[in-house]
Amino acid sequence: MNTTVFAEAGNLGLEKFPRKDSELIQYGTAGFRAKSDILDYVIFRMGLLAVLRSKAKKATIGLMITASHNPEPDNGVKLVDPHGEMLEHTWESLATRLANATDSELKYVLADIMKTEGIDLSKPASVFVGRDTRASSPRLSDAALNGIKALKGEAKDYGVVTTPMLHFFVTCQNTGGRYGTPTEEGYFSKLSTTFKKLQGQQTTPGNYTPNILFDGANGVGAIKMKQLKKYLDNSINIEIFNEGSGELNHKCGADYVKVQQCAPDGVPLLANARCVTVDGDADRLLYFYTDESNVFHLLDGDRIATLVAGYLMDLVKESKLKINLGLVQTAYANGSSTDYIANTLAYLIFDLSSLLIEKLDFTHPNYYYYYYYYYYYYYYYYYYYYYYY
Repeated sequence: MNTTVFAEAGNLGLEKFPRKDSELIQYGTAGFRAKSDILDYVIFRMGLLAVLRSKAKKATIGLMITASHNPEPDNGVKLVDPHGEMLEHTWESLATRLANATDSELKYVLADIMKTEGIDLSKPASVFVGRDTRASSPRLSDAALNGIKALKGEAKDYGVVTTPMLHFFVTCQNTGGRYGTPTEEGYFSKLSTTFKKLQGQQTTPGNYTPNILFDGANGVGAIKMKQLKKYLDNSINIEIFNEGSGELNHKCGADYVKVQQCAPDGVPLLANARCVTVDGDADRLLYFYTDESNVFHLLDGDRIATLVAGYLMDLVKESKLKINLGLVQTAYANGSSTDYIANTLAYLIFDLSSLLIEKLDFTHPNYYYYYYYYYYYYYYYYYYYYYYY
């Protein structure tokens, strides 16, 4: 393949997806986000970039159309690297450069990326595409598919999926199936089988009741939870609220609950009921409950990690195993939770920001899991800090 394909892509962009906005748009940890009516050209170009990234990595790349917890009129796009991690940070600047090029510059920027990154255009390219439930998402997904096709990439369109599902599909594909099967059935089967197996190991019920009130934020999370319920059989009772009939993320969803410190609209306030909320693309999750006095209580990541850590420590003590337990946090974690975990639970605390990817054992049979774990949590906490602080 010669570089005339870049000129053809530039002509297609000018004809069908011309640049509409002169304002600088920046690719950040969450990708690109803006009002949906100006994003067609940006997402067409991210389809182009995804093909180049796939050729560079010799692996499948993911492209997700979503603006996560943003309001319904917004949309966005983010790329997923081969092992389910977010786009390598050095390519974020390439994404920004490509998105902000003029229509006439587009072919030259593509050629320069090919040259500087040493990309062999003769290599095949594979891109998995997903989208959330926003009204603008089908149109923008089509722009991405046009970009992928323009550079002769092979696209697999998964349609409406959660962001974690797309990450899962990409990881499965690039691990040759060792992580799982890159289908919705493969995703639901893996989660449900693991959950039921874990639940089956419970010897005493304790205070646990298998009931959940689920806030779907009127997004894709509600749709997929309905599907997941079928795989869970009677192992847990899940009542779904904000299932999609209302406005996406409006007075519901994880971001609303976190910022407002209150329960979402549409979810009944039952004393001590276990409630879960996700955001518009279901890649952010929080637990909450209200007590007998109708006081709201939030269980964020630090609180959940502390509860799980305490439970595991109890099991270790009961089994009389002589092992150390560790918990990974970032520098942005709640300081009180860190003190409690280290001093009361006697856990080893690891600051994720100080861990280097070079320390991972790339020959370990679970390398893909560790690689994914490192990158997913690094970027998640970085974004959390950037957004809230």
